[in-house]
Amino acid sequence: MKKKPMYLHRAADGTPPRIKRGYDAKFRAPPAYRATLPDMMEAAHDAIQGANVPIQQVGIHNFRLPLKFRTKTGRTLTLEGSVTGTVSLEAELKGINMSRIMRSFYEHKHGTMTAEWMGRILKTYLRRVDSKAARLKVAFSYPMLRPSLRSGLEGWQYYEVAFEGVMTRDGNYRRFIHFDFVYSSACPCSAELTEHARDRRGTYGVPHSQRSKARITIEEAEGRKIWIEDVQAHCLRALQTETQVMVKREDEQAFAELNGAHLKFVEDAARLLYREFDADKRIKDFQIACSHLESLHSHDAVSVICKGVSGGFTADFMNFGSLLC
Repeated sequence: MKKKPMYLHRAADGTPPRIKRGYDAKFRAPPAYRATLPDMMEAAHDAIQGANVPIQQVGIHNFRLPLKFRTKTGRTLTLEGSVTGTVSLEAELKGINMSRIMRSFYEHKHGTMTAEWMGRILKTYLRRVDSKAARLKVAFSYPMLRPSLRSGLEGWQYYEVAFEGVMTRDGNYRRFIHFDFVYSSACPCSAELTEHARDRRGTYGVPHSQRSKARITIEEAEGRKIWIEDVQAHCLRALQTETQVMVKREDEQAFAELNGAHLKFVEDAARLLYREFDADKRIKDFQIACSHLESLHSHDAVSVICKGVSGGFTADFMNFGSLLC
């Protein structure tokens, strides 16, 4: 059988590859060399593939780095942040230089995460990428030390949080906070039926309850500041039955009593949260999505509610699969 030549590897008969491979670790690119490198941003207009239309968002997702966050008490935490950054792209441009988004972010990496800090980054990479609209989202797990109900123990509860900033084409800057709150929901119907069985037939039963999650998205009012701790406190006051971290037997008993005192359907959860967040004047608008991961059914019970601001959030949330917990 005739031996075929190889392009990148030595052939079986010993023939060397047609193309030599190697990496020169000592080579450094001087300015004159870098100036000769091809740049796709300079490609001709006919290099655009597909429809010659603008793209509303294009960028990068999930580049990670340590970031500083300030707590309500003034402490500074360093947490891992997952960053998504996008910009708009005009129809006549083939693409963006995505590394400029990361470089713009890294230039501000030593700052503390605030709405103003995100706004400065957005302005920087709008200018660098020559775009008209930009969006930045930083997701992270935020630790809060939570006490047990009766034993005096404490444990770290981690909350999934994201800060988001949007710089619109007209120059407006909007700021959002996304916050996930995990709680227990005990079914009022199941509780009533269980007590009926005990009353009428002397039968012991256990009402069904389940781990549940609410995702709160809020838009801060202009010039106002709401802390992550405030958002958590609103959720706790509204729902009462946050899942526990450290428990002894007396805490487990207390949690059962707490659930019995605060029975709730998914509809109740949405309305309780609405009342709490609607009363906070620091919040311009909000959307709340709840999912009760039913232990009775093979499906979940869900609800969505929004503040109802004209031109604001709508109740169009459908990503309930992301509310698993």
